[in-house]
Amino acid sequence: MPEAPPDEEAALHVEGLDVTYGRALSALRSVSLTVPHGAIVTLLGPNGAGKTTLLRAVSGTLRLHRGAITDGRIRYGATELDGRDPVAAVRAGVVQVPEGRRVFAGLTVDENLRSGGLGLGRRRPAQITEARDRVFALFPRLAERTGQAAGLLSGGEQQMLAIGRALMAAPRLLLLDEPSLGLAPQMVYRIAEVIREINAQGTAVLLVEQNAGMALSLADTAHVLEVGEVRLSGPADELARTDAVRRLYLGETTEATETAEATETTESAETTGTTEGQGAA
Repeated sequence: MPEAPPDEEAALHVEGLDVTYGRALSALRSVSLTVPHGAIVTLLGPNGAGKTTLLRAVSGTLRLHRGAITDGRIRYGATELDGRDPVAAVRAGVVQVPEGRRVFAGLTVDENLRSGGLGLGRRRPAQITEARDRVFALFPRLAERTGQAAGLLSGGEQQMLAIGRALMAAPRLLLLDEPSLGLAPQMVYRIAEVIREINAQGTAVLLVEQNAGMALSLADTAHVLEVGEVRLSGPADELARTDAVRRLYLGETTEATETAEATETTESAETTGTTEGQGAA
């Protein structure tokens, strides 16, 4: 299939997506969502909900994990991505940063970065230099460690490198899978700042993130996945105010829950008091 011409205003459309692993395990069922050009969209949900599976389906890496799309469509701009390989996704402008960083530990920082653009084929030196300059502007610490083996970097530095490697492919849509996982609070804050800056530069982001507070503060739109299905969708700031999201993902006890508990306690006390009074009589 010939590649569609680049669409600078492209949006990601996932329509009625079903995914299974090993012909038996249903991982996604009838999932639909859109990531508009220049937007940040986040996916929330418990472990095993299907968030990573969705990113794999979009990036073309699903088959590497013995998964298969059994129904539905994935389209980025004019390019059909369902059933395509990762190279097709990268050339369409869609690049994933996998969970766990997965840098090439035995290669240097510079070699890791250069590997990020290999899926695009031959590029002019000026394009490579421009991409590197962008990465080093976002992560000055990497510029100081270009000759160091990636395996000797700290966890935060490896996450910087993983994101930087993806940016070397000049994505228009960046898929981020748990970028704050295992990082110190200060580094989590820095990663959030970088995501904002990347987005401000014109790159859309589809974000899977266990830190729901951070994800909702960054995103324009949020979707909640549970057991492979979309349960809630809407503007991120509105979902952040719902009782379910505040209780399950932000660790808050909502006013509604507190009121219900207080009412139940009061009624229980009144009932007990009445019973005791009748017994005394």
